Amino acid sequence: MMPPPKTLPRRRFLERLALGTLAVPFTVIPQSVSFADELIQTPRQTEGPFYPDKLPLDTDNDLIVINDGLTAAVGEITHLSGRILDARGEPLRNAIVEIWQVDNQGAYLHSRSGNGEKRDGNFQGFGRFLTDTSGGYYFRTIKPVPYPGRTPHIHMAVKLRGRDKFTTQCYIKGHPLNEKDGVLLGVKDERTRHSLLIDFAPLPNSRVGELAARFDVVLGFTPAG
Repeated sequence: MMPPPKTLPRRRFLERLALGTLAVPFTVIPQSVSFADELIQTPRQTEGPFYPDKLPLDTDNDLIVINDGLTAAVGEITHLSGRILDARGEPLRNAIVEIWQVDNQGAYLHSRSGNGEKRDGNFQGFGRFLTDTSGGYYFRTIKPVPYPGRTPHIHMAVKLRGRDKFTTQCYIKGHPLNEKDGVLLGVKDERTRHSLLIDFAPLPNSRVGELAARFDVVLGFTPAG
C-alpha cells in the first residue's frame, strides 16, 4: 500500500479504508464461520509490563506514520486484519481493538522499555480500531521482532461494553524462538497454542515487500450468555 495521497488527508484516508470505500490489498475477511464447534477459544495472555504508560497523541490504526508525518517507521510493513467473534462464531460489532508492540529496534512505547534511547520516533507503537458489522478490524503495522527474553509477538486487547478487557498475544508461525518462549509455552493445549501462531505472508503485487497477516479472536461467551 502506498502512503495516503496528499489530496486526501490521512484521517479521511483511514476512515474510508475502514469503511471499505478504498481498494485495499489485504486479505478479504469472510462473512461467516461455518461450524462453531471448530472454533478454538482464544486464550488469554498477559498484558505484560509495557502497555503504554503514556498514550501517544495519535492512536489510530496506522502505526507506520504518525499523524500526517512524511517519514514512515522502519520495519516490514504488515497489514494485520481479522475478526472478533463470540463463542458461536458470530461477529462482535463495536468492539475496541488495541494493539501494541516493539519497534524494529525492540523498544516499546513505554518509559521503562529497554533500548528506549534507540526507539524509532516514527513508529506509533500503539493503535486502536472499532470493529465493523462483520466484527472486522484492520491495522497497518510492522512485522514484530524479538527482544531479550521474548519471541516476536503483538499484544492485543479487546474491550466490549459490560465485559472485562480481554488481552492476548499473537506470534509468527514457525519462528524458532517460539520453542523457548515461556509465555507462549504457558498455553499447554497444543491446538489452542497453535491458534496464536499466524502467517506473515508476502502481499501479492506489493512493490515494497509488504506482508499480510490474519488473526481471528474467539471470545468465550455469547452476547446473551
